[in-house]
Amino acid sequence: MYISKLKLIAEKARQDKQLKFTSLIHHINAASLELCFEKLHKNKACGADEVTAEEYGANLKDNIAKLMERLKTKKYKAHPIRRVYIPKPGKDELRPLGIPTVEDKLVQVILKEILESIYEQDFLDCSHGFRTGRSCHTAIKQLNNIITSKPINYVVEVDIRKFFDTVDHKILMGMLRIRIADQNLLWLIRKHLKAGVMEDNILMDTDTGTPQGGVVSPLLANIYLHYVVDLWVEFDFKLRTKGYVQLIRYADDFVMLCEREDDAKKFLEELITRLSQFGLEVSKEKTRILKFGKGPWNQAQSDGNKMETFNFLGFTHYGAANRYGKFGVKHKTIGQRLAMKLLDFTKWLKDTRNIMPLEDWWKKIRAKLFGHYNYYGISGNMRCLKQYYWQILGITFKWLNRRSQKKSMNWQQFAQYLEWHPLPKPRIKYALWKT
Repeated sequence: MYISKLKLIAEKARQDKQLKFTSLIHHINAASLELCFEKLHKNKACGADEVTAEEYGANLKDNIAKLMERLKTKKYKAHPIRRVYIPKPGKDELRPLGIPTVEDKLVQVILKEILESIYEQDFLDCSHGFRTGRSCHTAIKQLNNIITSKPINYVVEVDIRKFFDTVDHKILMGMLRIRIADQNLLWLIRKHLKAGVMEDNILMDTDTGTPQGGVVSPLLANIYLHYVVDLWVEFDFKLRTKGYVQLIRYADDFVMLCEREDDAKKFLEELITRLSQFGLEVSKEKTRILKFGKGPWNQAQSDGNKMETFNFLGFTHYGAANRYGKFGVKHKTIGQRLAMKLLDFTKWLKDTRNIMPLEDWWKKIRAKLFGHYNYYGISGNMRCLKQYYWQILGITFKWLNRRSQKKSMNWQQFAQYLEWHPLPKPRIKYALWKT
């Protein structure tokens, strides 16, 4: 019943792009919350109340009944989000991550599904982040197809400075009101935005931002940038350009592909102004315009130079001759990202080699390799996949022999052990040129 109601909302949103939904909160009920609880990742870290998903689920019906009572009487209050810090891939920086409580995650899951049923009908094809049926791979495929088939000569790399921390709540709520007129649902969303952050047992108010780690945060971020960037580019900026342009966005990470240099410069200049109107700003150090495409590649070949490269979604994108000797776009793992992943693997193995038996951390290594291939296993990146695989084997062999003072095995014995207990070898998981 709940799923069919979401489909009905989606159909109405698709048919009428001007429709405002006045009655949505009734979709949050005990039955739908129980369904959403099954979708929670049960092994995730717990929030500020230190209640695990297993503990909450042990008395699920009673807990949901109490939650529904607080929602109906508007006594519900989202818990402060527990803030932790994780390393940024390839950087010596830490990224703040917010961990909601299990109950707040549950409410966010159902909020996300209701909002998704509406906004998936509104989002444009240039948007790929945190959407059903889309991923970083679909973004890269679109990037690859456009650069090779359209007259692209310039790429604008854009980095929004601390985007998730600077989303303006008042502006976001105004955007939501364009499609949602149910004040009770808007009240519930506001409760999560204003929940606050708990760090080192100190409670801090949150006047801006959608904390990374929250279930509904990526969707709210997508809605924000849909209105700030996507619609502006599609229905304003594109109408005033002299050449071909196309935006490709994955959450707050995006590039603009341009035929003409004046359009690229105008885009960046106007984008800075546009973002400032919504409380956002670009990172000047990470935002730039570069020559990239068939024309620049041919020119570089004639001059005996190499065309510039750019990074997007964990890959370095560069020009190279295809099998016919003509211009093509290739993609490889960012070198710094690869080095950082190997350092992280070394640290993990060093810390755990004597804590768990060999067969247990062998399973973990298999999982880490599968995870790496699932993300980086795209057409043309086999060399970097093999490099990662062989480096992992070398690191594993090294720390296997440091589990005790006595050497465990030589390389020949290690190779034989691999035959008995093989680790997954590099494989391409996503074909960019497959239709």
